[in-house]
Order: sequence, then C-alpha cells, then structure tokens
Amino acid sequence: MHKKIYILCFVFLILIPGSSLVYAQKGKRVETTGKEFDLPAKRLSVEERRKFDYYFYEAMKAKSVNKYDAAFDLLKYCQAIDSTNANIYFELGNYYSLLDNKNRALDFFRKATAYDTDNFYYNMAYASLCLEFKQYSDAIEQFEKLTRKNPDNTDLYLYLAEAYRQDGDLASAVSTLDRLEQIVGLNEKVSLQKFQLYTMMKQEKKGYGEIQKFIDKYPAEIKYHVLLGDLYLQAGKKDEAFAVYSKAKAIDPEDPYLISSMAEYYEQTDNKEAAESELRAALVSPKMDIDTKLAILAQYVGTLQTNNQGTQTANALFDTLMVQHPQEPKLNLMYGNLLMIQKKLNEARFQFQVYADANPTNAFGWEQMLSTTFPDSINLSIKICKDAISYIPDQPQFYFYLGMSEYLNKDYTNALDALQKGVKYVDEKNVGLLSDFYGQMGDLYYHMGKKDSAFVAYDKSLSYKPNNLGVLNNYSYYLSLERKDLDKAEKMSSMTVKAEPSNPTYLDTYGWVLFEQGAYTMAKIYIENAVKYSEGDEEKQSAEVLEHYGDVLYKTNEPEKALEYWIKAKEKGDSDSETLDKKIKTKTYIAK
Repeated sequence: MHKKIYILCFVFLILIPGSSLVYAQKGKRVETTGKEFDLPAKRLSVEERRKFDYYFYEAMKAKSVNKYDAAFDLLKYCQAIDSTNANIYFELGNYYSLLDNKNRALDFFRKATAYDTDNFYYNMAYASLCLEFKQYSDAIEQFEKLTRKNPDNTDLYLYLAEAYRQDGDLASAVSTLDRLEQIVGLNEKVSLQKFQLYTMMKQEKKGYGEIQKFIDKYPAEIKYHVLLGDLYLQAGKKDEAFAVYSKAKAIDPEDPYLISSMAEYYEQTDNKEAAESELRAALVSPKMDIDTKLAILAQYVGTLQTNNQGTQTANALFDTLMVQHPQEPKLNLMYGNLLMIQKKLNEARFQFQVYADANPTNAFGWEQMLSTTFPDSINLSIKICKDAISYIPDQPQFYFYLGMSEYLNKDYTNALDALQKGVKYVDEKNVGLLSDFYGQMGDLYYHMGKKDSAFVAYDKSLSYKPNNLGVLNNYSYYLSLERKDLDKAEKMSSMTVKAEPSNPTYLDTYGWVLFEQGAYTMAKIYIENAVKYSEGDEEKQSAEVLEHYGDVLYKTNEPEKALEYWIKAKEKGDSDSETLDKKIKTKTYIAK
C-alpha cells in the first residue's frame, strides 16, 4: 500500500523544466524501487555548456558513420563534463548493448531514467532490458508508469501483460489485456492471448468464452467457428470440436479451412477413410490457394510420419493436385521430397527435374536432383553438375561434386580442373567449404603422383579448418606411406582418433603411422580396434585394414594369425597391394 500511495503523490508533482541547454537537466524527483530521491543536475558554466554541446554533437556525428570507438570516447568526455546528463547514459547504454554487454547497458539505462524520468525511450530501453534480465518487478513498474503516461500506446499493454505473465501473475496479465481491449475493442490477437492465459490458469471455460465473443458478434463468420473447434481439438475435447465444426458446416460446407480441420478431426478419431476424403475435398476446392494446399499436404505427410504410418496414401493426393495445377513447380518439388522419403529415387529425380527446368537459376532444384544420384550414379551426377553450372556458373557446390564424381570415375585431370575452377567462387568466409576443396585437391594430386603438390594442398586446407578430420586422416596416411614427417603424421592422426574413437578408418591410419614409427605393440591395439569396429560392415572393413592387421600381427610374433588375415584381405578382392600375394606365398612380411 505504501508504494502505491507514493506513486499517486508523484503524479501531482509539477516538475521545473530544464534550462535553455538542450542536453542538461535540472534536478528531478525520481521514482525507483518504490523510493523517491532528488538527483540534482550539475550546474554548468557557459564554457562547459559550449564544450558539452560541441563534443556531444561530434559523438553523434561519429556514431552516424559507424565510428563507434570515436563516438564512445567523445561520450565519455561529455560524461566527464556533465555526469548528470541522461542522454549520455542512454547513448552509452546503447553502445554497451551493441557490444552485448547487457549488464553495463542495464546500469546506464537505469541512470538515464533516474535523471530523466519522463523520457519515453529511456524508460522503454530500461524496462525491456529488465524484462530480458528477468527483473520482472522493475520491468512491471516501468511499464505501468509508461502506460499511465501514454495510455493510448497499445503496444505498452502487450509488454506489460508479458511482464506479468513471465512473473507468474497471470491474473494481472489478463487484467492488463482487458484494459487494452477497452481501447482497441474486440481484437483477435488480444483474445487469443487471453485464451492462453486462462488455459494456463486452468480456467478453460473463460478461455473458450473469449473466442465465443467473436462468434456471438459475427455469427456468419465461419473462421471463428473453425478457430474455436481447432482449439477444442488441440485440447483433446473431440466431442466439443465436432459440435462446433458441425455448426460451421451449416454456414459453408465447402470452406477449405473447415474441411482441413475436419480431416484432422477424423485423423485423430482414427477414421482414415473420412480424413482422406476431407483432404481430397480441400485440395480440389477452388477457394483454396496453392500455397495453402501445399501446407495442408505437408502437415498431412508429417502426421503420417509422426504416427509411423506409410506415406503412400499421400501420393494419390499429390496426383490429384498435379492434375488441377499442372504448371506449379512447387508441387513437383514437394512431391519429389515425398518420393525421396519413400526411397523412390528415379521418380523423385523426375519431379526435381521438372522443378529445375522451370527454375534453372535456382540452385535448390539441381541440388535435390544431385541428392538422388551422388555417389551411386556417377555419370548422372556429372551430367547434373554440368547442367547446373551452365545456368548458374557461380555456384561452387556443383564444381565440388563434379570434381568428386570425376575423381570416383578416376578421371583425375578433369576432377582437378573442376575443383580449381570452383574454388574461385567460394566465399572467403566459408572456411569449411574452402578446406574441403583444397583437401580434395590434395587427394587428387597424390593419386596423380604429384606428392609435393598434394602436401601443399593439404596444408592450405588445414589453414582454413585445422580440425578437418578427413584431411587430417588422408594427409597423415599418405605421409606414413612416404615414411615422411612421421611425427607430424602421428600428431594429425591422433586428432582424428580422439574426435571419433570408433571410426575404423581413423583407427587404421593411426595404427599404421605407429607401425611405421616402429611402435608395433601400440599399432596392434589401434588396428585391432579398426578390425573390430568394422566387422559386419563390408564398406568399412577394407582389404587394406585386414592386410595392415596381418602386418602388425607378424611384427608382434603371431605369423600364423598374420597369414590368416593376409588371406582374408586377398579374399576381399578390392586390394591394390603390390606385396600381398608375396606375403601369402612366403608367409613373411614384406615392406612396400
């Protein structure tokens, strides 16, 4: 009670206006945390006023051209001249807010309001930051003060209601929105907020009553009936929802939004046939625009996935829409995405091709096509990349995948050419992609026998992204094959194993580097784990890993077991080892 009386007394105070100087204020009566005290303004001499005005003007000029350091220094100089000027504290608060030093900003905004209690912007800045810092009582106090002084500013009531809501005072939040409603009249946004608040307060009847107000005032407006039905359905009140939808049908049975809601109702009541029938009716309705239809379809597909149901039933709905809208590429794009979910890659690619043909300068269509081919259909991937480049030659991703595809085709010269052209289009800020480009170039150079160029490319790749695991692995492995810079190789390879301790490729590389360093016991541990983690996975368990394990077994005095794994490597059939046959024949390790 004492706090309220104090505020009431404050309203009747008549403040003395400031002097002729724009930026300096007289002392004001200030309210903060329920108390009032005087903050006297500093009396400036004529010379001090002249200096203050000059340097403040220079600070604002520097700020306008983004010279924030200079502006800050000038503002601090102004503060030294007049430490009671609210404008200075407000500007410094903004400065610290930009630097994301919100604690300092809050302190400066508080001081700005203390020296100028009536300034709308100072109080808004302080109140908003209080809300962000969860200092709800201070935020509420400020917003209450602002609404009293600016009763026609409707946004303030929304801020105040939100402050009350976050503070847990839901009743006061509703009361604030009631005050707003007296100003703006019946308002959908306000009513929906009140509905949510009443729901949180477990006063559902009052909440639904907020929506019922619109139905009572606009009984022929079907959208309010549908809204109320949807809210009932969201709350699991299916009988109440159906009753409201039935009343809506009496107004307009062909309303597409009602049909969509009815479909959702039937879906929730496990009447799949009725749900699909309603959806089909909505999709063929001439009253509904294509974007809304696509949104409904997307929601339907999402529901099928969430409920672990097959998505095949949605295909017929897409077919219906495509007959109705044959020239709508967005429909082809969405249908392609659905077919991708169903792993129907050829059909999906056809839909993406239609979209790409209609939007040839949009990279997304080509990227989606590429996702249906790479890395399984290399020649198709090459064609898609080349087609995309012919329309949008400045998109580096297509050069990268073209280079990758040519690399897999063992056409190293064309692969390198594609990467060298594409890297010129990569944004310097995209260090990840730059690292991948140069890493791939390193692989190509090595396969082309240009080993020094390979290692230069790897170094450049890692200069962009030091933790590029693929590059670290390949670089260290090729160094080990060259028996060169083994300490560097060990350091790089250890980073990959720490990052992914169960990755067979990284384990094998690290083990092989240790092998080349002569640390056979340690090498055996890592290569043995590489074999273990790749068991049962044909792609991960390569002949190379099996041969390496045989090598390290031989070096750790297990020649019979070594022979067993050399034979297994031979049986894999994908070995390019020059010495494997000799090892099996002689039952002896032979260095490459």
